Amino acid sequence: MRPEHAKDPSACCCCRRDLLRAAGAVAGSVALTRTALSAGEGGEPAPAAKKTKPLVRGAFVYPPSEKLRGRWWSWPGNDFDAEGRQKRYTAGLKAIERKLDMRIVMDPEPLYTKGGAAKFIDEVNRSKPDGLLLIPFHNRTFGPVDQILAGTKGAIPAVIFSCLGVKHGSVKGYQRTGVYFIQSLDDLAAIEYGMRMIRTRRLMRESRIISVAGSGAPREAAVPFWGTKVRVVPLKRFAEEVRRTEVTDAVKALAADFVKHARKKLEPTDAAVLAAAKVHFAIRRILAAEHGDAVMMDCLRRGEMMPCMSFMTLRDQGIAAGCENDLYPTLTLMLLQHLFDRPGFQHNPCFDTEANHYFASHCTSASRLFGTGKPQEPHLLRSFAHTNDPTCVPQVLWRPGEAVTLARLLPGKTPGMLVYTGNVVKSYPMPPVGGCRTNVAVTINELQDVCDVRGHHNVLIYGDYGRHLHRFCRLYGLAART
Repeated sequence: MRPEHAKDPSACCCCRRDLLRAAGAVAGSVALTRTALSAGEGGEPAPAAKKTKPLVRGAFVYPPSEKLRGRWWSWPGNDFDAEGRQKRYTAGLKAIERKLDMRIVMDPEPLYTKGGAAKFIDEVNRSKPDGLLLIPFHNRTFGPVDQILAGTKGAIPAVIFSCLGVKHGSVKGYQRTGVYFIQSLDDLAAIEYGMRMIRTRRLMRESRIISVAGSGAPREAAVPFWGTKVRVVPLKRFAEEVRRTEVTDAVKALAADFVKHARKKLEPTDAAVLAAAKVHFAIRRILAAEHGDAVMMDCLRRGEMMPCMSFMTLRDQGIAAGCENDLYPTLTLMLLQHLFDRPGFQHNPCFDTEANHYFASHCTSASRLFGTGKPQEPHLLRSFAHTNDPTCVPQVLWRPGEAVTLARLLPGKTPGMLVYTGNVVKSYPMPPVGGCRTNVAVTINELQDVCDVRGHHNVLIYGDYGRHLHRFCRLYGLAART
């Protein structure tokens, strides 16, 4: 919540701007995506899109070793076992395919002639895979690689892996939009990240965010560039779902789990913890009924129906949950989860001018900050920091010294992304510090003065992923900004 909120935040112009900005981004895309609208202007939700596995088409690019025997063998040299490497890389790609639940279809025979490249181009232009993977094993076969890039006209993002010692000379020409170029020694982890970027782009396009906000009829539209569907359902629906949620054994078990795994329960009563558990079950029912992959909500001033504990739980389970119905932070939560399996902390920014620390603060945060299924970070159960209503929210204590990445997707004709990196300094006790319940002070690597950090409701995650995000921006034409 912003510190300048008045007693009635609904009357605050900055809150209205945020909500209108999110709604406008959705409404503005309706004219371009009429087929994405649900039945009528608001009947039943469209059925969940059938999600098929992302497809990458690829080829190993080199002349068979037998064709080079007795001839000049350019880089990598005549003791380089191209066929053996293809066999080992193929096994590695199969493991990546299983891990990421996608399809990586490599041609069984190496590609090395103009004619072979032309056939490959025709096939991929017809089938339109989500991405390309080209693995050249000979310096002189970068000609077919260039032919394929030109023949697909940048319409299909390409990952190129050149084993160290295969190509000599500059590679700057491959460091451009639509291409992720890797030159390293047998670095299948880099190839995996390339595949993960392609998979993430497809998942973002096929996902649906449920926006719980307003009082109008349900409606749906697609986010420009990303293609993510946003379906708006009224707040009245949420309130009704909470009211009809009975205190079942499952609800009691979740409330007990909240208390069991917290370091301490401070302000919340047992009734407030139970109410937080009911809210979580209500939100899960709405997500299921509306075929949602993520949720965001106009969540301020909801009293005992504050969704903060549910949003912590959803993020811990790998489901993006965005505060204050803010669209682009919610998309950022989704993106970071898909790319790195790291749930994020959407927050309000503040700046410690004397220590030169960036201070992030909000009343919910993921607790499994190292990833889905990993142990929870220490946390307390607290009341919502800006109301006297009976509430329960988490205060998550971030680990000092841990590397972090700060990001936020940006709308626009050319979409962008804010990207910063740093390290955790500390989480302050509250009081004496003010703000929202979860807080974390971090350093910022890219700037001399942290007051130059841009953005509101940025998303913070564990891990140093700045270079990774810059590569994603280059692959898909986003403007990376600091």
